Amino acid sequence: MQQKHAPRPLPLFLELVRMVSEQEPALAAKALEGLAKYEDAPRNSKRSDRPVTSRAGPATLRDCGGNGAPVVLVPSLINPPGVLDLDEHVSLASAVAAMGRHAVLLDWGPAQDRRELDIAGHITGLLLPLIRELEKPPALIGYCLGGTMAVAAANLIPMERVATLAAPWRFSAYSEESRNSLLRLWETTKRAAANLRVLPMEVLQSAFWSLDPRRTVAKFASFAGSDPAGASARRFVTLEDWANDGEPLPYPAARELIEDLFERDLPGKGEWQIGGEMMSCRLPCPLFNITASADRITPAATAPEGETLQAGSGHVGMVVGSARAKLHEALAQFLG
Repeated sequence: MQQKHAPRPLPLFLELVRMVSEQEPALAAKALEGLAKYEDAPRNSKRSDRPVTSRAGPATLRDCGGNGAPVVLVPSLINPPGVLDLDEHVSLASAVAAMGRHAVLLDWGPAQDRRELDIAGHITGLLLPLIRELEKPPALIGYCLGGTMAVAAANLIPMERVATLAAPWRFSAYSEESRNSLLRLWETTKRAAANLRVLPMEVLQSAFWSLDPRRTVAKFASFAGSDPAGASARRFVTLEDWANDGEPLPYPAARELIEDLFERDLPGKGEWQIGGEMMSCRLPCPLFNITASADRITPAATAPEGETLQAGSGHVGMVVGSARAKLHEALAQFLG
């Protein structure tokens, strides 16, 4: 029996459609058509998990092939790591392996096993122990919040080099509207999150969607006219399933992310402390930042200081869309 999927939280998505319908009823109607098509779309078989090379608590490193010096791909805590190794045709991990490096992908593991960890705890208790098991200091490639964490990790133990992809560091560079909206959402949900010890993924998804309601509706309207057997339609389904099937965020990590990073901008002010050390984006190893020009989730202005390249894409498109060719070329040069 084929499992059906729908955007989560569905009531919020329908509210976005209602809002858009007041100005663009045809677009809203098309979006509902696209939603039905997405629910009924055939799903590709789940890709087999890459082999585990090491463990630290619930977190693992997975071998993505290649030879040479190690490169650890660090995903965000907010969405699953699969976007960095989507399928046989679209995989940043496989691209890194083809650059003559040994690519390993970090999987943070089930959120229920990380409920008491803040962001700093994920770095010191999971990421650093896994890195210490490698034969030599690796290069790190961190995506979104994973890039923020990769920079922090490079403050604590030696790394060969660090590349960030659409990663925030200067949180005060977010618009005041975006930050205030997230803080209001947190005020209404943090008590329940504290009781659950996790912040449900649906809450974060609603924050992402609220950044650009029309764009969220428009992508489903566009999907309504696609060929369901075409490669682009299949990738749309895969990406939407990935975006909507993420783990919840452990409550301590959610609190640190929203209160210490977004509200107080401790990294941007040079006041973020982990393990008695102040975090800085001025690293003792090379740092290279790649931003996306159309990124609403992590605007380019929020990136760490240092050498930066901008890709003409959105937040996810830089990794899985046509812009990934430029991304791969830039990373190949940086990794040497």
